[in-house]
Amino acid sequence: MKITKVEPIICDGVWGIWIFIKIQTDEGITGYGECSDHAGCTWGVLGCIRDLEAVLLGKDPRPVEKLYADMYRLARQSTGGVALKAIAGIDTALWDIKAKALGIPLYELFGGPYRDSIRLYWGHCGLYRALVADKMRIPPVNTIEDVFNLGKEVVSRGFTALKTNIMLTGDPVHFRQAAVSENVDILKRIIGTFREAVGDKVDICLDIGDSFNGNGLFRIAEAMEPYNLMFLEVDSNDPAALLQIKQSVKIPICSGGILATAVAFKPFLDVRSMDIAMVEVAGSGFTQSRRIAALADTHEMNITPYNANSHLSTFMTAHLCASVPNVRIMGIDVDGAPWRDDIVTEVPEIKDGYLKIPRKPGLGVELNEKEIAKHPWSGNKKF
Repeated sequence: MKITKVEPIICDGVWGIWIFIKIQTDEGITGYGECSDHAGCTWGVLGCIRDLEAVLLGKDPRPVEKLYADMYRLARQSTGGVALKAIAGIDTALWDIKAKALGIPLYELFGGPYRDSIRLYWGHCGLYRALVADKMRIPPVNTIEDVFNLGKEVVSRGFTALKTNIMLTGDPVHFRQAAVSENVDILKRIIGTFREAVGDKVDICLDIGDSFNGNGLFRIAEAMEPYNLMFLEVDSNDPAALLQIKQSVKIPICSGGILATAVAFKPFLDVRSMDIAMVEVAGSGFTQSRRIAALADTHEMNITPYNANSHLSTFMTAHLCASVPNVRIMGIDVDGAPWRDDIVTEVPEIKDGYLKIPRKPGLGVELNEKEIAKHPWSGNKKF
């Protein structure tokens, strides 16, 4: 079997750009992956995919980890967010091909599933409804009363956990410059309202990303202590700084969403600067995601895989959760582009807040390219 084409497929995802990878072979088996971008470096990712095609054409797609190493070496002078993201999408598509060629679900390559279903949390709960409700054709969240009603919806739809963000401030949150006092006040109202709506048996998580550092983080964490959060998600590039935060607060710290490889995670895990490791398959690829999970497991730490992209990434993430032991919970965005169901051949099977693991060969889902073509990215013509 030989690789004949590596092709990016781009689709408007409303919140960002969905970047899919399609790899074709001379035996008619096609693999798909995803490495979506939130409109920050789309051109860079697309260009890198084109560059990486050169090392793959004519190769057997089945020795996946060797091909990962080949791609990494090709990009060794520019490895980082863009290159690693492009490699991630290609890597997952190669695993899809390998499992399809054997006629088995991807997780079976790693000894079979640890679990038949995976507990979910509702990610970005309220954020899309506060910022892009009209484009996503979902109910808006403009007031604290809307937050309360959304909390009731979370419960009525069977979810036992949610993760929310800073919202209802009227202004975007800028990197490291968010007004601390203003956001302490609004977050106390948002989290307090969610807690009132969902009760004590539903877990609440808060993602503040990289909006604060130093004293701001401590003040936010201290203000959240009465609400019994499952975790506070914080982005950091400094293991020592994150460790200081973890040691100073009572809420479990989740981090790693901006880290893409096991090597990047290692210094954080070595000093135990986080309680839970955030893993995103669309950013790390399947190979590295499993390595990150294994490294976390050696430190007796759970991971929380998360997907904020299309359903393809949900399937990718489900296979990761099925193939590793140390999964705490998986996150998905329940709200999304109105056409999200239409661009795939299968939609995730969710019941009572749990995702059933896929059963079909490969990732268990194909892209509907005709439907994707109906929702082009505005930059498609230039590419």
